[in-house]
Amino acid sequence: MTSNERIANILKRQPVDRIGLFEHFWPDTHRKWVADGHLREGVSFEDHFGYDLQNCWAFNMVADLDFEPEVVEETDETVLIRDGNGALLRRHKQHDATPEHVDFLVKDRAGWEMHIKPHLTPDRRRINFDGYRAVRNDAQAKQRFFCWGGVNVFELMHPVCGHEYMLMGMALDPDWVKEMVMTYAQLTVDLMEILFADEGLPDGIWFYEDMGFKNRPFMSPDMYREIIQPGHLLTMNYAKSKGLPVILHSCGYVEPLVPGFIESGIDCLQVIEVKAGMDLIQLYKDYGDRLSFMGGIDVRTLYSNDRDTIRQELCAKIPTVKEGFGYVLHSDHSIPVQVDYESYRYFVDFGMEIGHY
Repeated sequence: MTSNERIANILKRQPVDRIGLFEHFWPDTHRKWVADGHLREGVSFEDHFGYDLQNCWAFNMVADLDFEPEVVEETDETVLIRDGNGALLRRHKQHDATPEHVDFLVKDRAGWEMHIKPHLTPDRRRINFDGYRAVRNDAQAKQRFFCWGGVNVFELMHPVCGHEYMLMGMALDPDWVKEMVMTYAQLTVDLMEILFADEGLPDGIWFYEDMGFKNRPFMSPDMYREIIQPGHLLTMNYAKSKGLPVILHSCGYVEPLVPGFIESGIDCLQVIEVKAGMDLIQLYKDYGDRLSFMGGIDVRTLYSNDRDTIRQELCAKIPTVKEGFGYVLHSDHSIPVQVDYESYRYFVDFGMEIGHY
């Protein structure tokens, strides 16, 4: 089978020759492996490891496209920047990490209406037409499954007001948060319409939505259905109207939200973070007839750089989850610099060995 055929079948839980293969990495890891001579400069992970998917992040969703980021404070290790969302974020200069949320102009409905909402128009400058075209053409030439990738409404809101103010808003002023949800959902659909009309459809849609932390989602299932799901339905129904399957990424513990995700129209859940409390085997038992899975392999076993530990993790999960033809091998998070190239190479090779049908 080609990679495109394989992933298309996996997302429908139809027979394939082997499980799928894909991965995400922290940029530090690529730089280290190139410096160590394991990867040639300019060669992608997709080409080097033979992944089945390619993904293109094509939209710039910052509110004010004309705002030049301002450096507010800088040290040897960090830089504090005000961005086009009015967010004040501190980033580490020596390594890749999630930025520290320092402050936000938007803390309530008034701030949203003043600083953000007027900017959220389907401006063609938001779309990387050239980048999308290049990745789509490359994926087609190599017969890989090509996904448009980008964030959905939850991940679009917190960059403008932070998790704290967003979650307080969901409890204290849900109509404001609903307005943000639907504004971003409609903008996403409008930009997709423009891009796909000009450059053609992808093979699938990949939304990133980190909706949980350790052992808890950021919201209850009822709150998800009331506030977030309408935006998910708008964007995912649009994808389905184009015949496109939907992959949903979420870090953190989101198991209570999975029934709502299925209602919204997802075909595959990724990344299934073990250290947050997610259990790939239980998810497969509960939802494997309706949902495909990507991930759920504890990346901490790769940190160990011990082949026996890695082998045990793979053997404990792959034979079970591959049964329904709906699984793509992937760690439960991005691969960090602590993982040796040889350890990851073994992870891929042994995973593919036991993942054949």
